[in-house]
Amino acid sequence: MSEWVLPDEVLANAPSRTPRPHELADLELLLAGAYEPLTGFLSAADVASVVARGELADGRPWPVPVTLDVPDGLAERLDPAAPRERVLVLTDPEGAPVAAVEVLEITPSGPGMSRLSGPVRRIAEPEHGPFRRLRANPATVRAGLPSGRVLGVIADRPLHRPQLAQIAHAAKALSAHVLLIIPIATPGPDGLPPEALVRAVLAARDRLPRDCTVIAVPLAPRGDEIRDGLLSAKVAASYGVTHLMSSGHTLSGGGLRVIVPRELGYDIRDGQWRPLDDIPPRFRRPRKSPAEISELLDRGHGLPDWHTPPAVAAELSRSRPPRRERGLVVFCTGYSGSGKSTIARGLYDDLAEGGQRTVSLLDGDVVRRLLSAGLGFSAEDRDLNIRRIGYVAAEIGRHHGVAICCPIAPYQASRDAAREAAREAGADFVLVHVATPLEVCEARDRKGLYAKARAGVIGSFTGISDPYEVPTDAELTIDTTDITVGEAVEQVIAYLTEEGWLDRQGW
Repeated sequence: MSEWVLPDEVLANAPSRTPRPHELADLELLLAGAYEPLTGFLSAADVASVVARGELADGRPWPVPVTLDVPDGLAERLDPAAPRERVLVLTDPEGAPVAAVEVLEITPSGPGMSRLSGPVRRIAEPEHGPFRRLRANPATVRAGLPSGRVLGVIADRPLHRPQLAQIAHAAKALSAHVLLIIPIATPGPDGLPPEALVRAVLAARDRLPRDCTVIAVPLAPRGDEIRDGLLSAKVAASYGVTHLMSSGHTLSGGGLRVIVPRELGYDIRDGQWRPLDDIPPRFRRPRKSPAEISELLDRGHGLPDWHTPPAVAAELSRSRPPRRERGLVVFCTGYSGSGKSTIARGLYDDLAEGGQRTVSLLDGDVVRRLLSAGLGFSAEDRDLNIRRIGYVAAEIGRHHGVAICCPIAPYQASRDAAREAAREAGADFVLVHVATPLEVCEARDRKGLYAKARAGVIGSFTGISDPYEVPTDAELTIDTTDITVGEAVEQVIAYLTEEGWLDRQGW
């Protein structure tokens, strides 16, 4: 972290920005010293070198780009050549200042976005996020560790009995203290929100080696298994880890020795977990895969005691209830006149009548009058409108309700953001593409909008003067050209029932 100092009035008058979640996670690790030797966001030369060779421009190894992107309009307010005009204040999600970056370089990073680089310094301690008591900085954690070997475990999934046995075996073989690192920047690979993952891991604490240290670290995956593994190793080493247990990633570097545990199986003869090859086939039960565990939870079946400690199973059942009780966002997208709003209203009415689920309808026109009043139809305003809808829908899902949304949502990025918002809230997401052809929609033109768009009265109209990006990830596709509203609604209900979000007995 940089020690540069600026007068308070410069910080008070500086523009501010709330970084995106993965940038905020990087910022917290930069400020904590977990990203040494980095002192700030990387320059363009460093980024190019990291991408090409896995090292900074000066040759020091570093696995991933650590960058900060901002809208062009904000970048234009900064001048890297003027010390008093190159400061950007970074805030937490509630808008409280936590750090400042001294912008030494501005480069393009994408449409409408610029990339800033420069050192950061702390303004205040981050206070956002649950389990703050587990988020100690590396120096504090290292000071509390015993001397000798430290076995690091990246707990990005709940710990079931086979994982607990692997940790115990490795710790005993190494005579090592165990440091359990829970990544909390984003939902885990199982889809558990960070706070739910922490609770599930802590539920197994009494089955971990004695005096095990547990910390929560805002470590955000980049989607590259090798680079994510290298970054995990770097961060683990900063917290005092000397040996790192592999969790499926390719882990190396960071000065650590990587421990690859043997595959364990459950021996039905004595109820012990031991190396799979040491158990005769007729007495062996392999551990359940993440997909099998998810299927059991989705269907509301309990996790077996031989595989999962009861406390962990109870926490997972609470955090990931069966689909018929879990929050759900049904997101209908399509051209104006495609039938998406009519389908959404019919689905809402049927669910409300059935009484199985608490249901809310976020109609595009109603949202425009209330939640998004004042927004226009530029690409930026359309994106913001969908993100607002996605946020509200996700909050409904967080509390186990069903949110039905039916905006046009022409852009893939906006739909992706809505899906991610639901995932972060612990809710499921079903994208319904109402794929009625444009010519059919225009022929219907109940509101006369297509005629006005053709006449130039309405600008930026989807399908006429603005593009519609056809979804490639829809769970369900419906063309209403030759079917009734009731038949279309029945297709949605049949899908939701088949996949477990609705109870068959209710229909």
